[in-house]
Amino acid sequence: MRVYKNLTIIGTSHISKESILKVGNFISKNKPDIIALELDRKRLIALIDKRKPGLKDIGEIGIKGFLINLIGAYIEKKLGKLVGVMPGSEMKTAFELSREYNTKIALIDQDISITLKKLGRRITFKEKFRIVKDLLKGIIFRKSDIEPFDLTKVPSESLILKLISKVKERYPNIYDVLIEERNIIMAKGLYKIMNENKDKKILAIIGAGHEKGIFEILKGN
Repeated sequence: MRVYKNLTIIGTSHISKESILKVGNFISKNKPDIIALELDRKRLIALIDKRKPGLKDIGEIGIKGFLINLIGAYIEKKLGKLVGVMPGSEMKTAFELSREYNTKIALIDQDISITLKKLGRRITFKEKFRIVKDLLKGIIFRKSDIEPFDLTKVPSESLILKLISKVKERYPNIYDVLIEERNIIMAKGLYKIMNENKDKKILAIIGAGHEKGIFEILKGN
């Protein structure tokens, strides 16, 4: 958790029971005026309605974007089943509490269609090959450069930084699209909200992998 001026940032794991409790307890205790979520409108609707990626999405995000989304959703769902938590439950908890307390919601992430289109265009063959290689390495040979950690909790900052560094090294275009560029977009959104609501308490709920980057961008403005 980080605090900057009238903003509190909570970094979460999207399949972590600890994240659900942390988000729920903070909102109930502190009653923020605005809750900013690492979501866009489409992802929020999908989260609330439990909508799965469908073939009709291909026309909007392209075949590569659709396949990337499908694979990502499948992996996240499988991990969620291991710990008994549906992916994005902490975001859903925040949204439900915002309705209970009549709190304003702000969606600060880039439209998922834009993100997936960018990813489909910019991911290289080398990165695709490395993804398959790393998946096979983990599934078949049970080998990984990252030590096992408790999926029910938010990873430590040192582990998060190690994971991000590994992604940046092996998948530079994926890193740029999914982490670096979205950090900038979400930081700009938060900066605007903060300046337009200087007398309000703002809570941002974002993936732990974005927390440090967004915080540093905001402090640099």
